Amino acid sequence: MGTLIMKFGGKSVGTTDALAQVVSIILNEHEHWKRLLLVVSALEGVTDALIEATHLAKLSNRRGFRRIIATQRARHLALVDQLPLNPTTRNALQADLDRLLFDMLDILQAVGENPSDELMADVTDRVTSVGERLAARIVAALLRQNNLRGVALDATDIIVTDNVYGNAQPNMPLTRERITNNVLPMLDRDIVPVITGFIGATKTGQPTTLGRGGSDYTASILGICAETDAVWIWTDVDGLMSADPREVHEAQTIAHLSYEEAAELAYFGARILHPRTIAPLQEQQIPLWIKNVFKPQQAGTHIDHASANPNTLKAVTSIQGLGLRAARSGPLSEISRLVDDTLFAVTGSHADVMISSQSSTQSFVCFVIPTSAGPDAIHSAQQALEEALNEHPDMQTWQVHPVSIITVIGAMLDSLAQHTASILQVLEGTRILALAQGPSHCSLSVVVNPQDAQDALLHIHQLILKAGERKK
Repeated sequence: MGTLIMKFGGKSVGTTDALAQVVSIILNEHEHWKRLLLVVSALEGVTDALIEATHLAKLSNRRGFRRIIATQRARHLALVDQLPLNPTTRNALQADLDRLLFDMLDILQAVGENPSDELMADVTDRVTSVGERLAARIVAALLRQNNLRGVALDATDIIVTDNVYGNAQPNMPLTRERITNNVLPMLDRDIVPVITGFIGATKTGQPTTLGRGGSDYTASILGICAETDAVWIWTDVDGLMSADPREVHEAQTIAHLSYEEAAELAYFGARILHPRTIAPLQEQQIPLWIKNVFKPQQAGTHIDHASANPNTLKAVTSIQGLGLRAARSGPLSEISRLVDDTLFAVTGSHADVMISSQSSTQSFVCFVIPTSAGPDAIHSAQQALEEALNEHPDMQTWQVHPVSIITVIGAMLDSLAQHTASILQVLEGTRILALAQGPSHCSLSVVVNPQDAQDALLHIHQLILKAGERKK
């Protein structure tokens, strides 16, 4: 076969057993595909630790950030010690990891000595990008030990982005040019590039990141630039599921989704897939698989242009958001602009999804806090928005409060009124703050108070399971 891109998540590269599984998968697929490209994430938890280190550096807490770097150094070197590498390879790898870690420590120490708010976004991206660099070098060394020509490649050299640190957008023409000139010739020489996910760089070479979970997006970008035949994302679950299994124990793997369904599922809360992953692949009709690295024989979830069982509800998600309510009606452009500016300032993301409703005397607006914004984003956004409203006397009537957005996914949902009726029926007794049909034709969002979210999620998931049983 032709070209395959495989992305391995943080849990896939965090232990010796997981790495052994990764190498086994790569060796097997190398026999079946003409060309392989690999994308790797940082070890699980590393990115969060490095973000904390930058915060401590800003506070000039030298002991705090040095302790974090020492912990990460010990973790990575201990992992390398346990891997089946020959002494020469092990020593060279450990020296390479040490160089990256000490360079990062120098950056943090410089920040600690002269903290600057203006530099913090830039510094955070420079520091957090190191996690992927460490992981890529470990995987490449293991491939060489197994007689594959594995080469660690920093995405800062091939993915060109804007300078929106923390949530950068790729410059596709320049990125395509660099991949054509620097990556494709490696593939022709039977080299297996191990590319750092999550990161890129500006035209001037300043490191940037693509948002939380951005390694999926890296694989997607590479997929269209290298004109790959398929993209496989390896994670620690069996595929995309009918609900978050941490919230709904009866959640089931979804065998097949359309691009539109998968994109909505990712945006509205499916944490194992970055929201921006789907669009580039859909543009070139490149199929995507989500597979379990620990159960490679299972099919996982297949995503392409068509929807299987188009009359069936596929999944339900729950995601955090912020609601704003005012005892007045009228135009919403001013509050919408303020919300968008505030969210972008706090998270680096615009208010992509907003739901609004009005009566003669009341207005309600809510917007999604994407999972890629990080776990603290909801609190930070609420605080920043309340402060912004206080600075505008004519807008102080707006009250901000957290909400939950429950979204049901299914093809042609907008033309199947019986599904909408069934969803509302199982939510009888739940206060619904707003209701919105997605223009993608495959999503219906219900806004509820946070204390009602779990019950709403469970009731709708039961509806999905019953619908699936009727289809059998």
